[in-house]
Amino acid sequence: MLTSGASAASHEEGRGCVFEGWGDFFFLMGSAGGGLIGLLFVVVTLTANAERSQVQRGQGLYLTPTAGHFGVVLTISAVALVPRLAIVERADVFTAVALVGLALALRACIGIGAPKGGMSAHWSDFWLYGAAPAALYLGLAGAALALWSLEPWAVHALAAFLIALLLLAIRNAWDLVTWMAPKAAGVAGPPAQKE
Repeated sequence: MLTSGASAASHEEGRGCVFEGWGDFFFLMGSAGGGLIGLLFVVVTLTANAERSQVQRGQGLYLTPTAGHFGVVLTISAVALVPRLAIVERADVFTAVALVGLALALRACIGIGAPKGGMSAHWSDFWLYGAAPAALYLGLAGAALALWSLEPWAVHALAAFLIALLLLAIRNAWDLVTWMAPKAAGVAGPPAQKE
């Protein structure tokens, strides 16, 4: 809660103007995030014939966080476009969403770092599904706090972290598809070499 009249007035003056000129950017980012969430539903169909325990573990550690990243991009973009919403309220939502994303990323870090049931992860999975998203969410939370303080660079930082998160989520979704598609098609791998 703001206590001084001067800081309340400065936040009131900051209502929406920080995002002036950013409408197309946030519309594009939100549309991309929403569309890619829909495509992940198609990816889920690739797991139809897989063993249930592997599917559940994979969904929890890989698919859910990836969908969550797209959801964060969609949510932040939508909130940025809400008319007549105070900067403080936007920053509060951005911070909360970044913390939820951070929790998803940390859950992936822990789960991938401690494989169960003989399943081992590729060395890059910890970094690209867990650590990198966690760092981006910390950056998003920092940008949201800077936005709350009306820092002039805050919206630029927010945009940069959103782009990075979207690109990382696209990379992770592609990694999931290229890993699952051959398994769904029944391809076991390259044929054995004859001696």
